[in-house]
Amino acid sequence: MRKFLLFASIILAGIIFISRLFYLQIYSPRSQSIYDDNAIRKVWDYPKRGFVYDRNGSLLVSNQPSYDVMVIPREVEPLDTLEFCKLLKINKKEFLKTFNKAKSYSPRLPSVFVPQLSKSDYAVLQEKMRKFKGFYIQKRSLRHYETTIGANVLGDIGEVNNAIINRDDYYQMGDLIGKQGVEASYEKTLRGVKGLKFIQKDRFNRNIGPYKDGALDRAPEQGKDIKITIDADLQAYGELLMQNKRGGIIAIEPASGEILAMISAPTYDPNILVGRSRSKNFTKLYNDSIAKPLFNRSLQGVYEPGSPFKLMNALIALQEKVITPNETVTCYAGYKYGGRFMKCHCHSGTRNDLVGGIQRSCNAYFASTYRKILDKNGNASDGIDTWSKHAKSFGLGDFLHNDLYVGQKGRIPDRAYYKHIYPNTFYSTYTISNAIGQGEVATTPIQLANMAAAIANRGFYYTPHIIKNIENETLPEQFTKPKYTSIDQENFEPVIEGMYQVYKQGTAASLQVKDIDICGKTGTVENFVKIDSVRTQLTDHSIFLAFAPKDNPKIAIAVFVENGYWGSRFAGRIASLMIEKHIKKEITRTDLEEWILQHSLEKEYAKPYSGKPFGINQQTTLEVVDNKEYNRLKTKLNDINNTAN
Repeated sequence: MRKFLLFASIILAGIIFISRLFYLQIYSPRSQSIYDDNAIRKVWDYPKRGFVYDRNGSLLVSNQPSYDVMVIPREVEPLDTLEFCKLLKINKKEFLKTFNKAKSYSPRLPSVFVPQLSKSDYAVLQEKMRKFKGFYIQKRSLRHYETTIGANVLGDIGEVNNAIINRDDYYQMGDLIGKQGVEASYEKTLRGVKGLKFIQKDRFNRNIGPYKDGALDRAPEQGKDIKITIDADLQAYGELLMQNKRGGIIAIEPASGEILAMISAPTYDPNILVGRSRSKNFTKLYNDSIAKPLFNRSLQGVYEPGSPFKLMNALIALQEKVITPNETVTCYAGYKYGGRFMKCHCHSGTRNDLVGGIQRSCNAYFASTYRKILDKNGNASDGIDTWSKHAKSFGLGDFLHNDLYVGQKGRIPDRAYYKHIYPNTFYSTYTISNAIGQGEVATTPIQLANMAAAIANRGFYYTPHIIKNIENETLPEQFTKPKYTSIDQENFEPVIEGMYQVYKQGTAASLQVKDIDICGKTGTVENFVKIDSVRTQLTDHSIFLAFAPKDNPKIAIAVFVENGYWGSRFAGRIASLMIEKHIKKEITRTDLEEWILQHSLEKEYAKPYSGKPFGINQQTTLEVVDNKEYNRLKTKLNDINNTAN
């Protein structure tokens, strides 16, 4: 009996052993056995990222070869650490920190040990890699920016973190991913698909060739090329005009919603975020809490829109039939309400109809108009909701649902917003600042530019977008289907005529461009900040909204210049120049161009951080750039013109 049990046990063990081998060889998923086999080295074959072109076919982003030092922690043998660190240009502390990080990630999977070696460093290191077991060099593509402009548009690529790895199993430690701009928005399109090679190793852990002659290898799929809507020449010109200033510019083609230029100032050269210096340079940009170069003001800057918002109130009032274009309001240098007085720069006794109210930017006219909207049915609570609904139909107060990586909702208040402030009775005078685009109203430059595009189109817009074409793909319907506002088409004509008169004989009369019928609206927005816990008024923001030509418009634009005084002083000049550059491809208003290049706002921005609060009237003269800076800007201007030609 004992012999039988022993014999049966041996037979059973043999059957179990053979069955397990049979399962592993025949039924076990091949990929799993390959990945778990320590005798087979897995090497990722990284694809080249897709190229990025501007709307005219100019190459903006390409690739350059890069070399990463990889490590498989469990295969590392004792080595001359000091020699290895010297070759890698790191210290021992960095060596140990990186090695422990790689080991914590996975002892048996490869991790990037030192990324993005230069060609010269690679040449020196390659000859000696045999001395350092467990380390090897992997080639991949790195971004090469063919331009120094558009950093906020193009973005950059950087190493993935643990959160990304846990969220998306495509990525492994050391992989690169789009971090900002187009690189982030179209990461999956640009990145391609990684390939994989299986390398057989012998018992001494040496590579002896492809596993199964490469039958299981898969080749990488190169990322797709994309063409973006940006006009590189217009982008470069806008960035030049915003030198020594802070703010944002968005220019849109009304007929398509394509973004022609997206400027955020101050900006930086995208090439500084490439290679081994990326981390150092990114940290420097990130820690600049004053100029905030990484903050995309054109998409993320939330500002009170000021007088350009009067156009919205005019459209809503016409739609609600509480005014007619010919009705007049007498301005007594302001508007009196509830014991308070809203000042206006109109001469006392001026009578304004709708066109005149827009042309002269009359606060009294629009305060009266706003109250008529809210009080239409005798209930301001209902009126504010009606007003809010119309404004939101232009894409205000919400994300535009575009293909841009960052953005802000802005704010268009409604009854629910005010309920915690005014829980019971609500009167139109309580929110009268909304009449002139201040108070609780807040917009981003892209929202205001989109509003200009909707007015230019007489009632509809296309979602603003940055993608023009993807290789072998069609654009999503969200970018090709028009979105209609709640305002009837006929109500746009008197408002557009008012905008036209702003340029002909109104607040922007000095900014006219020959042979281009421009419709615009100036804006001056009060600017308050807290300095040492004291609410302090700084110099006003300069804002301008425009589109051109009046008929069959080719460009809609919004310009915000922080601390730029009144609307026509900085923002208006820049808007006229951008419009002429886009339509004529040259500048005839060189007087406006010279003025913008010569004047800086840097001293203006330094004031809030001096610790000495100041008032708006303390600034009497504009800062003029020195000859060295002026010559630098003129050289850049010549370079832009030469490139365009």
